[in-house]
Amino acid sequence: MLAFCSKLTSLFHSVYVFAKTYKRDQEKKNAEAAAAAAAALSSPASATAKAEDPVPAPAPAPKIVRPPLSEDEQRQVYKWMLEEKRKIKPRDAAEKKKINEEKALLKEFIRAQSLPRL
Repeated sequence: MLAFCSKLTSLFHSVYVFAKTYKRDQEKKNAEAAAAAAAALSSPASATAKAEDPVPAPAPAPKIVRPPLSEDEQRQVYKWMLEEKRKIKPRDAAEKKKINEEKALLKEFIRAQSLPRL
């Protein structure tokens, strides 16, 4: 039995050393790859290659400015949010308290005469 335990301990020790060495080698490879990438980005050869590139970069898409929501639409959004909050099943008392506070705030917004702008 003692011989089996010593062989088992030796096996675990060998696996540990191998895994530790493998991890260290992977970290070195990752560091070398990062250094090579940084060198490639900062080298003047890549800068001249980019300057000679005949394909221009695509222009960014123009931002679409939408008209603000009316108060009725905002109330509908708040009602939808309240319905979704009611569907949530809380995991603990703290989460239930947070959901109840959010629902109370949504109810205040729905009942208010004037709504804050979204």
